[in-house]
Formats: sequence, C-alpha cells, structure tokens
Amino acid sequence: MAGYLSDQHFIAAHHLPAALIDLAQDQGEDLHRLLRHTGLFREQLIRGEARVSAREYLQLIHNTRQRLDDPELAFRYGQRLFPGHYGAVSSLLGNAGSLAQALSVFTDFPALISPLLASRLTLTDEYLCLQWLDSCGAGSQWRFLVEAAMTGVASVTRWLSGSPLPWRFQFSYPCPPWPEQYQVHLGEPLHFAAQMDAMILPRHYLDQPWPQRAPTAWLAARQECERQLSNSGAPYSFRHSLYRFLQSRPADPPSLQESADHMACSAATLKRRLAQQGCHYQQLLDEVRLHQAILWLQFHGYSTEQVSRQLNFSDTTNFRRSFKRWCGLTPAACQRILAIAMGAPNGG
Repeated sequence: MAGYLSDQHFIAAHHLPAALIDLAQDQGEDLHRLLRHTGLFREQLIRGEARVSAREYLQLIHNTRQRLDDPELAFRYGQRLFPGHYGAVSSLLGNAGSLAQALSVFTDFPALISPLLASRLTLTDEYLCLQWLDSCGAGSQWRFLVEAAMTGVASVTRWLSGSPLPWRFQFSYPCPPWPEQYQVHLGEPLHFAAQMDAMILPRHYLDQPWPQRAPTAWLAARQECERQLSNSGAPYSFRHSLYRFLQSRPADPPSLQESADHMACSAATLKRRLAQQGCHYQQLLDEVRLHQAILWLQFHGYSTEQVSRQLNFSDTTNFRRSFKRWCGLTPAACQRILAIAMGAPNGG
C-alpha cells in the first residue's frame, strides 16, 4: 500500500498515546473515561501489546480535551513527547549529532515518531522551514497537534543542542484567546493567520555539531527504524504520500487518474481513502499549490507575477483569483503578513 490509513492499527498504545494518558492521570482523570470509544483497555496498555489506529488516537485526544479544561494541555503534552521511550526511533532522535539529523527523524519516520502529523523541510540559502502537515484528518484536533509538535521539537532541540534555538513560529489559524500560553511554552516571535504551520530558523544552525552526538548509536538506530518500517508498512500516511507526489509537480498537476495510478489504486479507491483521511483530491491539490506559493513568496521574495508563472497559470488575474479561493487572501495581502513574520515590520 502507498501509505497508512486512518483506521489501520499500527500505533503502539504504550508510546505516544500513553504519554497523553499519563499526563491526564497526573491531573486526576479517570482512565476508563479517557479510553471511551478508543477500543483500548487498561490491561492492554500495561502489557504493552495494544496497537491503535490514527482515528482511535484522535479519539483519545478528544476525550482528554473534553475531560481536562486546561489551555496548556497541548504544550504540556509536547514537552513529554520527544525523544520519548519509543524504542529505536527515540534512540535515533536522542543520539542525533546535529539539527539536520534530528529533523530527519521527523521527515523520514513520521509513522514512528508523529503518526498524526507529517513534516516538510524546506531549505534556502538563509533559512530552514519545518512545516507541519495533516496526515490523517485531524479535524478539530489540529491546533492541539500543532501546539504539541512545535513544543516538542523546540524542547528536544534545546536539550540536544545544549541551548535554546531562536525558532520563529507561524500558524495557519488566527490568534487564539490565550496567546500567553504560546509565549510561555514556545517563546517569541509568534505569528498567526500566516496560512501555514511552520517553525523557521536561520540555516546555519542546521549542521552545527551537538554535544551529545553518538554517531554509531545513531546509525544503528536508523537501520533499526528502517527495518521496522520495512516489516510493518509505509513511513507516510496515504494522504501525505499523495501530497508528496503532488508536491513534485506543482506547475503540472496530475489528473485524478494519474495520481491513482501513482498510488497503485483505482480513482474511486483514491477518493474513498482521502475521504477517510479528511479531504478530497482537489482540496489536497489546492493545499499543495498554496503551500508552494507561500514558500516562494516568503523565502524567495517572488512577486505575484513570478509565482503565477512558476505555477503555470495562464494569467496573473487567474492566479490571484485561485489564491484567494485557497486561503481567503490575495497574494499581496498574504505576502505582507509573511514579511512581518520574517521580521520586516512594515511588510517590506
């Protein structure tokens, strides 16, 4: 299969889900209420043999958020996530010798380290951009997942490097009513309504050696992670596997049938699997092209006309109309927001 589906049982319940359960129980929450509708039982967790699907993991997050009225819950969860106690993938992350090696864990092994989120790493001469993407149809849990993932990466890279890294954080959604929680757990600068969920850092941090690096242990752990994926399935979800294919052709979008052929399924099956993971084909294609346009506007300084040409639109007016349909903003308005996120107060 070209990628894992939201109803496949492959996530070890005693790994990432258990970290959330432990956090909730530390605050006095009843385990049986947390596990409602997840298909999990206490005995399975203790034995360490249960596997849950992405859908059941999302149900656990829903239950926990319903039970705990805590605006800091996602941030507290993120602080516990990485490197974690997840076997080879935790060893791989914990023995990373640089930021490049640490980020490769998230880009190469999301099924093991972050099954509900995928990540896309973009490098320019000046910056690196780690973007978070929906793997399995997070729906109303999206903000929680983004908050946890960003907190987790900021926390683990601070620990591994020996000092805080000057991440910039930007979010696709508007500023929430509790921005102080973001400031406390992530720091600043923070930028909301930026149409993309990403962490940005000067590129020169990428290859700086870290004090706790262990090259032999890192290589051994990477080989074990590759073996695990070879035995159990794909590293990416079906949705993200298709995203990656569409990403390779932003100026020449493949047809539904071409994509189905690439994903080794029929067009009807592709549509059904995407629906199970919270989207449809045109929506995902629009998302890919929006993200690529934003990267060109933000990091390469392209004009609206240049992006229009790069995406192979027949004219700039048509591109502006499509861009506004994708995100609700004109390219110029979006570029002003992105310029501020990159430290240009007046959008210039």
